[in-house]
Amino acid sequence: MTDPEYAPSPFSPSADHVERYLATDGADGFEFNDAECIILSTIGRKSGQLRRTPLIRVHDGRNYLVVASQGGARKNPVWYLNLQANPEVTIQDRAEVHELVARTASPEEKAERWPAALAAWPAYAEYQAKTDRDIPLVVCEPR
Repeated sequence: MTDPEYAPSPFSPSADHVERYLATDGADGFEFNDAECIILSTIGRKSGQLRRTPLIRVHDGRNYLVVASQGGARKNPVWYLNLQANPEVTIQDRAEVHELVARTASPEEKAERWPAALAAWPAYAEYQAKTDRDIPLVVCEPR
């Protein structure tokens, strides 16, 4: 089986961020607006293409966590829909690449792990307050 073709984000700031991050193993792009960043790779649920998204780095001491906030938008981000369809993902944290399986945290688990997300990016609280949807917290565990 061949590797899926990479399709950069149509949003050029994201595509540029991913390109710089991968070219430098995060030397350019790991630090982002006073936070740390990782690159999440998913497979497009419709296209079957490889998608890469820069996200805030959240690690709670056990697992990587990714927050499907989209800045508090009404809808979940496309990358979240992709990992629901195919939960096998990779996270690049600087030069380290982790092959993981993603799952949405239960409400109880989200309550327990949400403080780690807020510590990494306090604005997640504002994003949750401005939307009616429950922002998914995704737990990424080793395959």
